[in-house]
Amino acid sequence: MDALITENEELQKINKELRQQLNSLAESKKKYYENNKDIVKENASQRLKKITEENPEKIKEYRRTAYLNRKKKLAKEKLEDIKKFT
Repeated sequence: MDALITENEELQKINKELRQQLNSLAESKKKYYENNKDIVKENASQRLKKITEENPEKIKEYRRTAYLNRKKKLAKEKLEDIKKFT
């Protein structure tokens, strides 16, 4: 039983360290995008133009999956709202 408790404590410690590393990486990415948002937007628009020229069907596919994902998200939120009130 003591072995399980010590193992659990070690795993919690490792988990905490990994979360801190993940947060620091996320913050650095966030800072990068805040500092270079114009460049990132420009690159994204260029990529989108390139895809529309090369493969317009791919754009339709992207938009359809985005629509389906929004639809799932809205359905999930409605379900959560219904559960809140019941």
